[in-house]
Amino acid sequence: MDTELSEISTFIHSIPPFDSLPKQVLAQLVRELTINYVRKGDDFPPKGINEPRLYILRKGAISCLSADGELVSRLGEGDLCDAFYHSDADVLSNNQTTVESQLNVHTDEDCLIYSVEASILHEIGEHFPCVSDYFSQNSAQRLKTKMSQVNEEAILSSTLMNTSVSNFYQSPVASISAEQTIQQAAVQMTEQGYSCLVVLENDNPVGIVTDKDIRRRCVAEGLSTSEVISAIMTRDMCTIDAKCNAYDALMMMTAKHIHHLPVTKYDNLVGMVTVTDLINNEGHNAINLSGIINKANTVAELKEISHLLPKLQIRLAKLGSSADHVGKSVSAITMAFTKRLIEMAEYKYGQAPVPYAWLAAGSQARQEQLAHSDQDNAIIICDSMNRYDDAWFESLATFVCDGLAECGFIYCPGDIMATNPKWRQPQKVWHKYFSDWVETPSPKALLNSSVFFDLETIYGDASLLNKVRKQLLIKTQKSTLFIAHLSKNALNLRPPLGFFRDFVLKQNGKHRATLDLKHNGIAPVVDLARIYALAEGISAVNTIERIQQAAGTPSITKASAENLIDAYEFLGMLRVEHQAKELARGESADNFLSPKEISKLEREHLKDAFKVIKSLQDARQSSY
Repeated sequence: MDTELSEISTFIHSIPPFDSLPKQVLAQLVRELTINYVRKGDDFPPKGINEPRLYILRKGAISCLSADGELVSRLGEGDLCDAFYHSDADVLSNNQTTVESQLNVHTDEDCLIYSVEASILHEIGEHFPCVSDYFSQNSAQRLKTKMSQVNEEAILSSTLMNTSVSNFYQSPVASISAEQTIQQAAVQMTEQGYSCLVVLENDNPVGIVTDKDIRRRCVAEGLSTSEVISAIMTRDMCTIDAKCNAYDALMMMTAKHIHHLPVTKYDNLVGMVTVTDLINNEGHNAINLSGIINKANTVAELKEISHLLPKLQIRLAKLGSSADHVGKSVSAITMAFTKRLIEMAEYKYGQAPVPYAWLAAGSQARQEQLAHSDQDNAIIICDSMNRYDDAWFESLATFVCDGLAECGFIYCPGDIMATNPKWRQPQKVWHKYFSDWVETPSPKALLNSSVFFDLETIYGDASLLNKVRKQLLIKTQKSTLFIAHLSKNALNLRPPLGFFRDFVLKQNGKHRATLDLKHNGIAPVVDLARIYALAEGISAVNTIERIQQAAGTPSITKASAENLIDAYEFLGMLRVEHQAKELARGESADNFLSPKEISKLEREHLKDAFKVIKSLQDARQSSY
């Protein structure tokens, strides 16, 4: 192969889907290429070409416009011109659709263009499905195929995700009759070396009791050990089916803050899996860290433990965990830090004067937090509080927020923290906040909405927030004006789809020539999911759960919901992998990705993700 053909072959081999072709097939494809030079402003396709072809830009730039003149895409070096196969599989099906019926293509610069006949691509596609699949799928379909592969790889690469709970649980389960006493339970646990017992009534499991229950609910409360064990057991115990994988068990125990999980098979109790069982298999995991955090007695100890959090994120990324799993794991750790600090504060200042709920806002509430994000929190206090009670809650807020800062969770730049008196209020004030924001959607109200409509109780009386959320959703479902304003505000963040040559990148500053994955990709999806939830009265806070529950409603179709989740998970995967590399280098994690960090194929998937998001934003814009 002469030098020129070798250079062309190297160039074509760098472009998906041709990068997967064997060398001999690639060489055959290169020999079939036609080379054209098209001057700026000249007609496209070049004169004399009538049959359907695929065009590959070697140099220059072209714009593809819809029939009404709207810019669809700008293409540069290495891009494929989809003018002839814009309606899915025109190239490979030998569809004789003309370019004018699909797209209007303008040459913005002098262009050097390679082209190949559709019939040749069709022949290659018959032998190499990766080529035919690439051209027969639209952006959403290509993205879905990619995420299916990612999920499969994640399952194969993580030991816990690829290991059944049946490999971990201990059997038989230690049990005790509900009529026996607390003392008898303690004696049995001591003699048998168990830290928990399943409580039975007529041979049916009705609850679970742990050594911690005996300490907290019996000894600490001064309850007689002659009382029956059912008096201190936990009813409605969580269980997991033996068919589930160990990662499901880990996530359940982390979310529920429990250390013993009964295992069932065909609804019959067969065993017990514990934190220790999983820790012995998986070193630094969420439950392991949570257990260490719960035993810490000082802020200094918590600060030392917090250094493990970036290591956990790196480990999860290396295991191939999805962004959703990483976010839930890291959020669970942040929750454990917060709860332990609150317990320390209550020990220092005494019990709260009235019931309250400590709330997480933003990414922590959505269970989408990554290592050492800034803190967003608030407190809802029972309406029975008096004006002197706030001194106690101010002390609590200061202790907890300062403690979180010591552990690497920086103070919120916008002062959205419980230390701000505005966000430390009785329930009736929170009712008024939300009512005013919905009824008078000013720019400031919309800004608050983006934070405080994502809330979750971390500690305390969860009913305080639940009542506020219930009334809020009743209002948002009825207020089309508020949803319209929220939609308009959310559309200010757009994915960089007006790309020229490749992507619209930051032009200057520290993060020059990068994409902001958070603000230009992830945040728009979070905003859309929030709008769907408020419009449909959905109480879920997690972004994926919101989209899943909104699927099939007037807000979003089931197909669009699946596509949006694929786009969100792909962006999240890139973000987690990017941050893991930075953390491994000892750098601070950020959201600015250089396109050079990822492969050509991943850049194409990234474009697909942005297209999906833009299409859903356009649909929202047309609705309001």
